Amino acid sequence: MFERLTAQAITGFARILTGARAHWVGTRPDQRSRVYYANHNSHADFVLLWAVLPDAVRQQTRPVAAADYWNRGAVRRYLIHRVFKGVLVDRGGDPKAKDPLVPVIEALDAKQSVIIFPEGTRNMGEGMLPFKSGLYHLARQRRDVELVPVWIENLNRVMPKGHLLPVPLLCSVRFGGPVALRDGEEKDAFLTRARQAILDLQTT
Repeated sequence: MFERLTAQAITGFARILTGARAHWVGTRPDQRSRVYYANHNSHADFVLLWAVLPDAVRQQTRPVAAADYWNRGAVRRYLIHRVFKGVLVDRGGDPKAKDPLVPVIEALDAKQSVIIFPEGTRNMGEGMLPFKSGLYHLARQRRDVELVPVWIENLNRVMPKGHLLPVPLLCSVRFGGPVALRDGEEKDAFLTRARQAILDLQTT
């Protein structure tokens, strides 16, 4: 119960602070298993995306997050494990570590949805960085799972670098039509097309 109340407080604060609303441009909210993949400009990206989902969808949607960051400190561990129910992956590059996609695949097989950021790191500039290969491997291994592009607008300007307090500014979260891996499509071609699906949401 306490974790649910904490989640409600966090999502409520995120929506009030940013005025964010979800714009379902090419799809509709659905409780089926999905991969929501988005641009990445702020540590709060997944919180805002998670916050604008309908409650029933949010309860089965888990952010994919870096284990080395979220396992540091009791508060972070509590939030990611008990409140957000995140899927933690190892980004350390240890060749002996298991495939970082394994826990993501396990979540999808359990009929849950996940939030991922294919750029792999925060992009502090304009536009988007090239995508890492993880989205392609998910698309190839679980072709029945919808890949939904998401454009998060203005969140990086709500808390500019060097500012101690948030700046009031409206944000928006746009959900586009699902992207699927085509038969015979090569990795680079798929990643370019998936990335463009997010960029196209800027003008919708």
